[in-house]
Amino acid sequence: MDHLDPLAPFPPAPDGARYGDRELSQLAFNARVLALSLDGSLPLLERVKFCAIYSSNTDEWVQKRLDLLRQDADLGADARGWLSAAGLLGAIRSILADVAGRQAAIVAEVLMPALAGEGIHILGWDDLDDADRAHCVQVFDERMFPLLTPLAIDPGRPFPHISTLSLNLAVRVRLTDGRRSLARVKIPHQLDRFVRLPDGDGSQRLVPTEQVIAAGLHRLFPSVEVLEHGLFRVTRHAHQAFAEEEADDLLETIESGLLERRFGKVVRVEAAADCPRDLLEPFLEELEVPDEAVVTVPGLLDLVGLWQIANLDRPELALPRWTPQVPSALASEDPWSRIRAGDVMVHHPYDSFSQTTQAFIERAADDPKVVAIKLTIYRTTSTDSPIIDALVRAAEAGKQTVALVELKARFDEEANIRRARNLESAGVHVVYGLIGLKTHTKTCLVVREEGDRLRRYAHVGTGNYNPATARIYEDVGVFTTDPDVCDDLTHLFNMLTGYSAADDYRRLLVAPTTMRRALLDRIRRETAAGADGRIIIKCNNLVDRQIIDSLYEASRAGVEIDLIVRSMCAVLPGVEGLSETIRVRSVVGRFLEHSRILRFGRPERDLDYLIGSADMMSRNLDRRVEAMLPVTDPAGRAQLQQILDVLLADEALAWTLDRRGRWHRVDGDPATDSHAVLQQLAVDRAVAS
Repeated sequence: MDHLDPLAPFPPAPDGARYGDRELSQLAFNARVLALSLDGSLPLLERVKFCAIYSSNTDEWVQKRLDLLRQDADLGADARGWLSAAGLLGAIRSILADVAGRQAAIVAEVLMPALAGEGIHILGWDDLDDADRAHCVQVFDERMFPLLTPLAIDPGRPFPHISTLSLNLAVRVRLTDGRRSLARVKIPHQLDRFVRLPDGDGSQRLVPTEQVIAAGLHRLFPSVEVLEHGLFRVTRHAHQAFAEEEADDLLETIESGLLERRFGKVVRVEAAADCPRDLLEPFLEELEVPDEAVVTVPGLLDLVGLWQIANLDRPELALPRWTPQVPSALASEDPWSRIRAGDVMVHHPYDSFSQTTQAFIERAADDPKVVAIKLTIYRTTSTDSPIIDALVRAAEAGKQTVALVELKARFDEEANIRRARNLESAGVHVVYGLIGLKTHTKTCLVVREEGDRLRRYAHVGTGNYNPATARIYEDVGVFTTDPDVCDDLTHLFNMLTGYSAADDYRRLLVAPTTMRRALLDRIRRETAAGADGRIIIKCNNLVDRQIIDSLYEASRAGVEIDLIVRSMCAVLPGVEGLSETIRVRSVVGRFLEHSRILRFGRPERDLDYLIGSADMMSRNLDRRVEAMLPVTDPAGRAQLQQILDVLLADEALAWTLDRRGRWHRVDGDPATDSHAVLQQLAVDRAVAS
């Protein structure tokens, strides 16, 4: 099975390396996701899902990062890790091609036979009998033919635009005068990845859509002879760069940038193994794609489409559906009195987002005593959003309603522009963020009239106000009426909407002003404690070198350090004389570990717990507006420690990092599965009196 291991192609860091490489680390996280497709203890459709997620994650990384690394290599720039820029680019291209082959082998040798054993068959056109082919022809005529647009390529017609992540058929035809010519057929994204065949015996049989279209090419080119065809897929660079300081209108500037993104540089072409190279070559020349950017895939292209199979209605092949719980603290119809009585912590998706955080905003919108709502929006649902609807209702009811909509949220720009315009048309005061900074905070402030006074209610969290992702992203949030926190949030919103430059926050750690210094101060405090020091950091990414160097210094002083890092980690743990007391683990499972939780100190002396929006990256600490909240409520601190304890004890979903930067699956007690344990804890909270 070694030829299936998606982590095998990753090179180890050399002896003496001080930092791991952030890009290799991100790709290694994607590979850990793909590795779950090989985990026989998981239900089959979950394994298919992880294969699809790998493809989606990799597509996003290639769009965002690959050409930036190519530019660094061309300039001879220093890499961020132990490889040169050119060496890193070469290693990454090799890894992407290698893992693509391993993924194809996982699908062909592991997943497809297992699916077939459960009556789910992925068939090729040559596997079909006459009745099945007749059905496919009918589907082609009724569902595909009206959507398809064959585009000839000749001197009289411009070369067609090929959009990013699109599947395309390159076609060679013989014209009536005997000349050969090229054409292209785009497979519309509106079509399913697979065509489902009639099921006679209860089985589910599927055919890749491109094979059905290929069989119908003679219908698309009726007056010429179709000689051959081949499937390929294009990925374009999606980095959007513009001079914000020179923008008269940020929204219009970003809209213009989105249009330019459609025509971004092609950074990868995936070609099916049976696609003739001489057929593909004219497309590569026109797209100006070098040979090293072409990946030959020995199997199906666009495996993101495996979601269609992962979502089949076969509950016996999937994990039991999780029903998020409602903590007893927020089960009443009056959350205001409960929050006034003391801080309340929620932990999604174990605790219901819709009946806690979303309900808090919806009740605020509909409560006649609420006079103001202020909220930051980074990402929310792509279509209808109950959060957006609540803000619209609040504005229509005459409440002071402010929404900070971050237009620069990567791949959500278009949706956020649409939201901003809808909110503005309803009378919501919309702010687009600060020039030169992304607003990444997860904060909400509600002002309520109670008797002869105004009381403020705050929510500070680690995740976006997104009901869709809240079902699969793990996040924590705190509701509070603490005057210091509410004062800090008031100042923060004033800074975002006006010209305030407050940096003297009482409780909150705010980037880019106070957060970095405050975090370094906490690490130094533990360093001074030596062997009595203790640090636990749970985050998505840890690559900031100043933070890493301070952790190395703490380790040399004897501080015990546990790092729970989901994806990018440039720390090399367990290196003699550098990081001997540092342990690094990553938990990968059905829920995406997204929360940022930090703990400094030991129980016998001052303990400090923080939650917030920031990862340990220079972009978060220096170029974004972020907020972290020190949690002082005893119940909240206990719950955070419980979460950390569960993750540190996990022997089922955890991976550990060694001193050479290689990840190893922990193979231990399945009863320690973090997500299952935390589900049970949520049930216990819901029934607590």
